[in-house]
Amino acid sequence: MLGVQMSETKKIDVNSLYAVLLREAENDSVQEIDPKLYNNIAEFLGNLKNQDYDGVDSKIKDSLVKIITEITSLLLKIRIEKAKNSIELDYSNLLDEERFILDSEDELRLRKDTILSATLSGRLKLLETVARNHRSRSVVVRFLKPIDQIVGTDLHTYGPFEAEDVATLPFENAGALIGKKIAVKISWED
Repeated sequence: MLGVQMSETKKIDVNSLYAVLLREAENDSVQEIDPKLYNNIAEFLGNLKNQDYDGVDSKIKDSLVKIITEITSLLLKIRIEKAKNSIELDYSNLLDEERFILDSEDELRLRKDTILSATLSGRLKLLETVARNHRSRSVVVRFLKPIDQIVGTDLHTYGPFEAEDVATLPFENAGALIGKKIAVKISWED
């Protein structure tokens, strides 16, 4: 049947993944877990999704994918919420992937504090600089449809592009193409 091989030394199945989730939910602090857990789950799901099954095996595969997806989503949510809500953030039991998420939370807080501080202290130049830099930033997009060459808001020419091409475009141009469903925004992690 469909076994879940998570690492060379450790075999995990839905029950053991559920046990990790249950242990996390029953404790107030972030629990220590296998540092490769998310990598192992990603590898397993990737392999499982690439396998063709017929009939009942196909339904079992789809159910297994759904269950593991739900358990993993809940586990990540619980761990991040516990870390965010703790009085003093203890990174010791957080995995690198979870630290990546929390770093973005810190960046969000810092940006919010910067805008609020600049606004309340009348630092108009800082607000103008932030707005100008934000408008002039680039965005990475993947094209869904072919498109002819375009002139960017930075007056550089881009393209032509075919479906599935990836390009870095000025923010406003990318936004317009995304709005017209010609392209989708991607991040370097994708």
